Amino acid sequence: MSISNTEMKVRKYSEDDLSQMIGIWNQVVEDGIAFPQTEPLNEQTGREFFSEQTYTGVAEQNGVIIGLYILHPNNIGRCGHIGNSSYAVRSNIRGLGIGEQLVRHSLKTAADLGFRLMQFNAVVSTNHSALHLYEKLGFTRLGTIPGGFLMKDGHYEDIVLFYIKL
Repeated sequence: MSISNTEMKVRKYSEDDLSQMIGIWNQVVEDGIAFPQTEPLNEQTGREFFSEQTYTGVAEQNGVIIGLYILHPNNIGRCGHIGNSSYAVRSNIRGLGIGEQLVRHSLKTAADLGFRLMQFNAVVSTNHSALHLYEKLGFTRLGTIPGGFLMKDGHYEDIVLFYIKL
């Protein structure tokens, strides 16, 4: 499958997208190398999870959901102006630029919603594509937490924190 920006659009999710979204999200959870979640979503928990976010966006190509992101505050109250996002792309089409379009869309959406910064708390150090993308887009690397992520196979990897002003 090839992806072109003219064929792909990023938009707010709808109820009709949920089944595909849950499948994509669960691929990442089941891989056990990027998301902190350990339990897959089902129809009920997926509906609740995605609707609770400040914004949930999907990448669609020819009527098929190929990726998604969630956007929400990183914290509450006096730190609620800092956003946080997570991204997921269908496993069989990763590396084609879909993630970059999702990140770019999330940054614009976050700014439009009044967030002043975006902070990523736990980018796994072995996720080289994400590390490269965030640096390419101008994120600042804040530091590393040694052994901050438990991989599916039981070993620990470092996590990297990033932020960008919106």
